Amino acid sequence: MLRSVTLGIVVVIAVFLAAGMSLQMQDMDKMPFGGKDDVAFAGKLWSAMKGYQDWQMASDFYPGASPHGKVLRMYYSVVSVDDKPYHVIVKENYAGEDATVESVRKSPHKYLGAVTVMLQREAGYDPDNGNWFWVKYKADGEIEKNPMGMTLAGRVAKGMDAGCIACHAHAKGNDYIFFNDE
Repeated sequence: MLRSVTLGIVVVIAVFLAAGMSLQMQDMDKMPFGGKDDVAFAGKLWSAMKGYQDWQMASDFYPGASPHGKVLRMYYSVVSVDDKPYHVIVKENYAGEDATVESVRKSPHKYLGAVTVMLQREAGYDPDNGNWFWVKYKADGEIEKNPMGMTLAGRVAKGMDAGCIACHAHAKGNDYIFFNDE
């Protein structure tokens, strides 16, 4: 009897989860991040950033922290997406058990785990959060997904206790940028 009750509970939970996933998939365009428009913009952004490693404004490699990686490198420029100029900050995230500033400097491609980007969109995009657009790419430019399958592009984790916006909201000067904090 206990086995059939347990099985019944599992089936009910599975049905509710499946229904929730179905609703979530139908509402992807209404989500704060990961919708079709966010993914399309992120694809155009990756193309616009081609050759970012040659941008004049670039940091040296420096020690990083979770969630970005053990070693980081940052770039800044203005790029055009759909014929509109945008300020963009690119952060290369290096990982690996033996990743150090020196080892990454010698073999950056060996350790590059992800490329995270902040791009300041037009006024009205997300006024609550400085109009920042966030995206996390794999090293090859494919957009990452979180463990729930949500594409990490757009207003990533808006309104949540953790994630891009929640973390960067703590930057000094209310500018969402840590690099210029002392």
